[in-house]
Amino acid sequence: MLSNHKLQVTLEEIKEVSRIDFALYTDKGKLLASTYDPGEEMAGAICNFAESMAESQMLSGYHFFKIVIENELEYVLLARAGNEENYMIGRLAVCQIRNLVCAYREQFDKGSFIQNVVLGNMLVVDMYNKAKKLHIEEVQRVVFVIEVSGKKDSVVQETVKNLFVDNARDFVTEVDEKSVVLVKDVSDMEKEEDLADMAKMLVDNLHTEAMVKVRVGYGNRVEALPEIARSYQEAKMALEVGKVFYMENDTVSYGNLGIGRLIYQLPASLCEMFLREVFGENIPDDLDEETLVTIQKFFENNLNISETARQLYVHRNTLVYRLERIEKALGLDIRTFEDAMLFKIALMVISHMNYQKSLPDN
Repeated sequence: MLSNHKLQVTLEEIKEVSRIDFALYTDKGKLLASTYDPGEEMAGAICNFAESMAESQMLSGYHFFKIVIENELEYVLLARAGNEENYMIGRLAVCQIRNLVCAYREQFDKGSFIQNVVLGNMLVVDMYNKAKKLHIEEVQRVVFVIEVSGKKDSVVQETVKNLFVDNARDFVTEVDEKSVVLVKDVSDMEKEEDLADMAKMLVDNLHTEAMVKVRVGYGNRVEALPEIARSYQEAKMALEVGKVFYMENDTVSYGNLGIGRLIYQLPASLCEMFLREVFGENIPDDLDEETLVTIQKFFENNLNISETARQLYVHRNTLVYRLERIEKALGLDIRTFEDAMLFKIALMVISHMNYQKSLPDN
């Protein structure tokens, strides 16, 4: 239902132009908004008029108008009578209020519709029938899930809406207390880099405008309305996998999760079996910071000892000593490609298991 405040503002704006007083009632005679004090004696006349067959009439110095929306009587409008011009302005006011209510309902219906599409709560036939009624076209879209760090407020959603207010094919909605969902028309974004730039733009704008820290996950492109739910699930998985393996990234694409996607879906029993095969019973639960930094830099430089030593500001022999110490502790020589790959995967599996253990249900 449109708020009484918006109805009041509308009547006041019409009066400012026409210099005619108006009052708006429900079909039961309850006053909603007015530009003058109509008193209480009009309630009975309003109810009688609402029950009559007439679309308009004049009584006690006022023009009475019915405002019918989707074949249902919603309001009764009173306009102070005077001459023929007053009657015409009253008719125009009826049109203005009807269009305002219809636009509000359509906007509300679109939001509710997109929310149900995202969650997969609609039958395909119902979805297409409703989309046709709401004039929602099928275009190529991607779902972006914007996860807010800390408490989310309405500013976040309003900021995102303002960024895409010019495109009627974009939709912003909420499905939980932690995130905002953007269903974005990407018909003009041919490259995957464009999607990455869009995600980065969301992060930067929300940090600057709404003063909040967010992470953005996004799914694959979809063409049909029923596929939007799949893109949403992909965006959610991108965020979840990103929390485990790519914490340093504030944007995560489902299409670029790599081996992290596979490891994330492994059951705990298989993870434990794999780790025992690699490390035996001495599974490293927590490596010291120096060891982790050494391993990370070594991998970043494609197992190049000289370049890694230079970036760590240590002598080449010092790095070799560290790597030999790691081999002795873990049983893997990460200077070789096979052991390095095995250890990299093992670290990711350990991160996955530690994350699963940290969840509230575990």
